[in-house]
Amino acid sequence: MPRLDTSPEQPVPVRVVAQKIAEWINRLGEVWIEGQIAQLTRRPGMATQFLVLRDTDANISLNVTCARAVLAEDIGEGSRVVLRARPDFYLERGTLSLRATDIRRVGLGELLARLEQLKRLLAAEGLFAADRKRPLPFLPRRIGLITGRASAAERDIVENARRRFAGVTFQVENVATQGPSAVNEVVAAVERLDADNAVDVIVIARGGGSIEDLLPFSNETLIRAVAAARTPLVSAIGHETDSPLLDLVADLAASTPTDAARRIVPDVADERSRLADLRERARQSIHQRLRGDSALMAGLPERMREAVRSRLAGEARDVDALRERGRRRARTVVEAAAADLGHVRARIRSLSPQSTLDRGYAVVQRADGVVVLDPDDATGPLRIRVARGEFEASRDSRG
Repeated sequence: MPRLDTSPEQPVPVRVVAQKIAEWINRLGEVWIEGQIAQLTRRPGMATQFLVLRDTDANISLNVTCARAVLAEDIGEGSRVVLRARPDFYLERGTLSLRATDIRRVGLGELLARLEQLKRLLAAEGLFAADRKRPLPFLPRRIGLITGRASAAERDIVENARRRFAGVTFQVENVATQGPSAVNEVVAAVERLDADNAVDVIVIARGGGSIEDLLPFSNETLIRAVAAARTPLVSAIGHETDSPLLDLVADLAASTPTDAARRIVPDVADERSRLADLRERARQSIHQRLRGDSALMAGLPERMREAVRSRLAGEARDVDALRERGRRRARTVVEAAAADLGHVRARIRSLSPQSTLDRGYAVVQRADGVVVLDPDDATGPLRIRVARGEFEASRDSRG
């Protein structure tokens, strides 16, 4: 389609733009569309019926017209359908609508198959992983409750919670829990409560219903909103046999709204009984300890005397052992020293000049005490020392 050539000086009329839009939309041809009927107007006696088709995962809807024969009687508001339609752009009103030629209700088997496919997709992303589950507070300051207005689920949770703990407070968000607007209202309520720091836990509750009635609680948009919430969230949808995908992403899945009240609020009577039991057990433990200590103190003097005697006897044995070890050590040291002295004496004896004299040698000295080493030096009076004494001699210069 050629682009319009326009400018502030050369604008085109509204009808030209409308015609271009209509031409582009008409080129789309017939398409198959899936959605949920948010509004249905059946006009008796008229050939054309009017309905609003809504996307269940987004706040988007389109007007649809169809022939009376195309719209089956079992199709009503809230029904999920697939339809074949041609987009029409009405030039006079500048509006877009769909003209349906075939409308088919989505069967239960197909719905369950799609839920199973969505379940596998979200599980693969880790949204149902156990390590993402957060523990609930022991005693929440305020409970955010998302449920239908004046519903049995709201009454069950509030009454049972206050029966267990009278001081519990609620911030109730009344929303549609089925129908075309349910998903958007529940998601908005979750975001409001999650942004409130005073809310410690959020509960989404609804009574039982058919699979179609509980479809909003398996909606992908709602599941992702719950996964993104920072506040711990409890799912309390339907009865024990109902298992929407919300149960898998929630931090705790209660089997019923009444079970949710028991799980999020402690029972004051039970806690008091538990405290009394702990107090009694502590008292018995203290008494038993005191009795044991009393028995221990009663025999303490005799045990102390026996301990002192035993300690003294042990110390005496240790002293005797040390004394004997000292004696042995002293003997060993003295004997080693005597042996070393004998060896030193023998070495001195072997190196002494007396030992040399004993072998028949003599030491000749002059009168001035100089030892004669050369025969030419032996002149004048001489003193000769032998092994058993010494004597004098003389040698004249003639030899």
